[in-house]
Amino acid sequence: MPRPPTRMDNQNRFKLGLFAMNCSGGLTMTKAPERWDQSWENNLEAARLADEAGLEFLLPIGRWHGYRGETDTEGTTWETLTWATGLLASTKRISAFCTLHVAFVNPVFAAKQMVTADHVGRGRFGVNIVSGWNRGEFDMFGVALREHDDRYGYSEEWLSVVEKIWSSGEPFDFDGEHFQLKGVLGKPKPYGGGRPMIMSAGASAAGRGFAARHADCLFITIYDVDLVPESVRSVRAMAPAGRRPGVYASGHLITRPTEKETQDYYNYIVHEMGDWEAADHILAIRLAGGGQTVPPDVLRTRAQHLVAGVGTTPVVGSYDQVAAQLQRLSQAGLDGMAVGLVNYIEHFPVLRDEILPRLERLGLRQPYRPEA
Repeated sequence: MPRPPTRMDNQNRFKLGLFAMNCSGGLTMTKAPERWDQSWENNLEAARLADEAGLEFLLPIGRWHGYRGETDTEGTTWETLTWATGLLASTKRISAFCTLHVAFVNPVFAAKQMVTADHVGRGRFGVNIVSGWNRGEFDMFGVALREHDDRYGYSEEWLSVVEKIWSSGEPFDFDGEHFQLKGVLGKPKPYGGGRPMIMSAGASAAGRGFAARHADCLFITIYDVDLVPESVRSVRAMAPAGRRPGVYASGHLITRPTEKETQDYYNYIVHEMGDWEAADHILAIRLAGGGQTVPPDVLRTRAQHLVAGVGTTPVVGSYDQVAAQLQRLSQAGLDGMAVGLVNYIEHFPVLRDEILPRLERLGLRQPYRPEA
């Protein structure tokens, strides 16, 4: 049978997914008692809530070291490929991505792992390709952290091997700069032909160029909403003729019925209960890793964004304000957002019952009707 369409192919102008729920604390470096417990049972319940509400995707963070401090946010995590496979087996329509550090896994092995997940999900599996930036995690694996642009050269060759395994019916040799392989063959092929959806993230020219050539979805980092239209245009200008990669962002959602209630809760989560020691640690390792997702001078001024959402875009305000913020991002050219919640179960009903209907009224999403 042909590869079936997924929710990622639907007509919603602004797609939504849950981000980082595979990690302890999720995206929020807070000591508040409602901070996220990433138990498998909680992940399963959150995934089913998102599936039943019509969200398009689930996206994990690939993390091997936590951020220390009192909470060690993201210090306890589920490995993302097996995580995605388990959730695909337990949901019906939502897509689930793995987040794969390509420097840490052989492409021949990964190609078969991903095909297995793809068949479990009947074509709903996707892969987020990560070239890496965290020097401590590379040291943990005994792998050298290449110069920034060289990481993407390695990723491109790694992905070339994987895609050839997925498409080739005969054994092949591969003689590249990073891989010298003999008699490579992989069966079965991805579910229904074609290949799983590919996602990537990057702010540098090298990162965006890699994503524009290979990815179906590119995640950009937003540190000035006014610059989003130009960022989207530049990404799409890099894409080969005939390709239009979707452009997404990651954000942390904190919302209450009124602006005052929201600010009170934000102050409680971030300023009263925030783990600022962990924020200092993440700032130090991001600067040491030479990443270019956010300029260093901008990073240093965004400590509260690190506490609130590990540096992702703040989507903070009343229900109406949040809907307006997402509308503005859509008008700027974004196709969607992966959002973190302080607690993905306790706070999900607000996203489902308050934010989604507002986005429908704004024409950003169609009213969801459960599929048969």
